Amino acid sequence: MSHRPSSGLAAVSTALLAMSRHLEVRDVLKTIVASARELLDAEYAALGVPDDHGGFAQFVVDGVSDAQWKAIGPLPRQHGILASMLRDAKVERLADVREDSRFEGWPSAHPDMSDFLGLPVKDGDEVIGALFLANKRCPKPDGGCGFTAEDEELLSILAQHAAIALTNARLYERSRELTIAEERSRLAHELHDAVSQKLFSLRLTAQAAAALVDRDPARAKGELQQVAGLAAEAADELRAAVVELRPAALDEDGLVNTLRTHIQVLDRAHSAKVTFDASGIRALPAAQEEALLRVAQEALHNALRHSGADQVDVVLARRGQGAVLGVTDNGKGFEPRTVRRAGRHLGLVSMRDRASGVGGRLTVDSAPGKGTTIEMEVPGG
Repeated sequence: MSHRPSSGLAAVSTALLAMSRHLEVRDVLKTIVASARELLDAEYAALGVPDDHGGFAQFVVDGVSDAQWKAIGPLPRQHGILASMLRDAKVERLADVREDSRFEGWPSAHPDMSDFLGLPVKDGDEVIGALFLANKRCPKPDGGCGFTAEDEELLSILAQHAAIALTNARLYERSRELTIAEERSRLAHELHDAVSQKLFSLRLTAQAAAALVDRDPARAKGELQQVAGLAAEAADELRAAVVELRPAALDEDGLVNTLRTHIQVLDRAHSAKVTFDASGIRALPAAQEEALLRVAQEALHNALRHSGADQVDVVLARRGQGAVLGVTDNGKGFEPRTVRRAGRHLGLVSMRDRASGVGGRLTVDSAPGKGTTIEMEVPGG
């Protein structure tokens, strides 16, 4: 009797345990793809989560190096066999994907693939992803596929549990977003109450000092000293509130993952394609990470709301001991010489202030009809 089914079930069990250890969506996707590739002994594996614009909100691969992936170029669109899996919700097992009538080719840097096994990942009746493998590491029957019916069954089991893990991860991220929003709302109320009281007291004390200046200078001096004390207390409370309002995701996930999640949300919410690439990033001082995040958010807001761009690319890369952030859009652009007039409208003044406040610098490169690039560099720690 063959022992392969039991070993296959053991491998599925190991894969399921690995998936259950992660709560972040991208970590779950990576684990699903790596587990599927190892389970079926394939050279390549990938999992795509569709967006609402004919592309993929997320696309994770295993078996392709970072350099290869970068050379391949933009994420694939929903066409050919990928579209068929998402649309028809059925398994595809092919001896040679290149000979299928739906095959539309791939970029020049794309690895060569032959036998193929793909299937949809479903949450109930909803298709939430497409999982596929290519190039089974085994002798291939003449004209046949290396992937077997048993492989298909194992991958189907994995896909069912992958759907559960992915749904749970999405629910976790949503609940965390709500918790953060609730906490920020609470802090905003506390800040309003505390600082409003201090400012009200400060105003009354200043008015009393003004009334006493001529007839009782000594008491007026005392009132002014109290004004100084109240102002110092208000400043302390504001500083404490700013520390508490530091984005919680930065502390939990770090700058790269926080930016990636933010950009994935924007990509799903807007018709423009928004991409993110990060390389070689090391931990930076907290103030610099927050400044980079805030500038990225402001620049993305400008690009998506005002530029008319259909493509926005965000790049975060290491530069010396620090980092450089670039946000580039292919929108209508503007004349940099008018930046003084447009600065406040576009948030450029606040972005420059954030950059200089952490020892960094901000540059703006734009021209009418040529798009815009906002670049911010920070020195690191």
